[in-house]
Amino acid sequence: MAIQTHHDTDAGTNGTIWHEAYPELGTGPIPIEPCVSTEYFELERERIYKKTWLNVGRIEQLPRPGDYFVKDLPVCDTSVILTRGRDGVLQAFHNMCSHRGNKIVWDQQGSCQNFTCKFHGWSYGLNGSLRFVPDEERFCDLKKDRLGLTPVRVEMWEGFIFINLDPTPPETLTEHLGELGAGLEGYPFAHLTTCYAWSTELKANWKVLKDAFHEAYHVPFLHKRSLPDSFTSPDNPYAHAFAFRLYERNHRMSVFGNPGHQPSPVELLAHRFGASIVKRDWEMADLPPGVNPTRSQFWAFDANMIFPNFDVFVFDGTYLTHNFWPLAPDRTLWEVKTYFPAAQNTAQRFSQEYSKVLLREALLEDASTLEATQSMLASGAKKEFVLQDQELLVRHGHKVIEDMVGFYRRP
Repeated sequence: MAIQTHHDTDAGTNGTIWHEAYPELGTGPIPIEPCVSTEYFELERERIYKKTWLNVGRIEQLPRPGDYFVKDLPVCDTSVILTRGRDGVLQAFHNMCSHRGNKIVWDQQGSCQNFTCKFHGWSYGLNGSLRFVPDEERFCDLKKDRLGLTPVRVEMWEGFIFINLDPTPPETLTEHLGELGAGLEGYPFAHLTTCYAWSTELKANWKVLKDAFHEAYHVPFLHKRSLPDSFTSPDNPYAHAFAFRLYERNHRMSVFGNPGHQPSPVELLAHRFGASIVKRDWEMADLPPGVNPTRSQFWAFDANMIFPNFDVFVFDGTYLTHNFWPLAPDRTLWEVKTYFPAAQNTAQRFSQEYSKVLLREALLEDASTLEATQSMLASGAKKEFVLQDQELLVRHGHKVIEDMVGFYRRP
């Protein structure tokens, strides 16, 4: 499902009631139980994370044949090796020896010609085939051609690497991304190769983290120190997004940018030499159709949410990503990466450092509420969330998850 294109007026606040376009979502409260229930969490593991496409990295992590990195996925009860074979082809395998089940690769990244188990020395090629078995003649009827590493489905979109642990997934990655993915094709992801990353483990459900970035309603309150008027204005005091679009499982929000924002002297200096999360300086004709799709003069960035746990926020000249990895009903690994073009001089490097630090400060503000929220959800004092119109994506996200989990459809 998709909402019609809407051109914004009045500095991004146009009085649109976005829920009216999606009556099937309803407007009532939604239950808190999915954010605290162990049973719900186990259903998410089995019916979502072990069955759908998951972003695990970018192709720049594997620049040469023989390079590899490992992605541990506790939510899926496995660890996966991603590698570039001698033929340059991207491949993925469960990180498990065929002999006694040992985890083969313990380093998080590296380069090699073979993967060798530390337990008994079984060795596998980059294509997953079993190459060498010590004392092989002592095995009875050993069928080496059937004992390679267990493959994992892997596909790539715009340089992003996705895996699917279902041996026969019902849809391709292209089908999973749908119109959202198609609209972003052509954004210069491959040219933004300088990456800064943070990760932290929080005592909160993964949906509590995800929901925090799927609305801008919190901006004038939580970010009044780091971003006091970048995304608000006298005409738009509550940071109303001016465009939403919902798809079958994915969704997007176009976030308002205040054209009257007056940068500080250091911010102005940083903006002279590069893009940042608050600078707006773009050529409309150069943007793919899914970037600032309404071609609004008040556009700051698009928050693209790819189901189930991957967000891509695209700005003019920079982008950032979020991955929310469930660890337990009340525990999540949160990974954030922000990308820039390679700096050509000290001034550009300064600009990137400024933007990086500004983003870090905003992220710390975002993180400040999450564990406190989870602790009170667990109290049981309230049973429902009450959502407003600008929290449309939160409502849609919970519905998509429940449609797959089926917790409330049980007999």
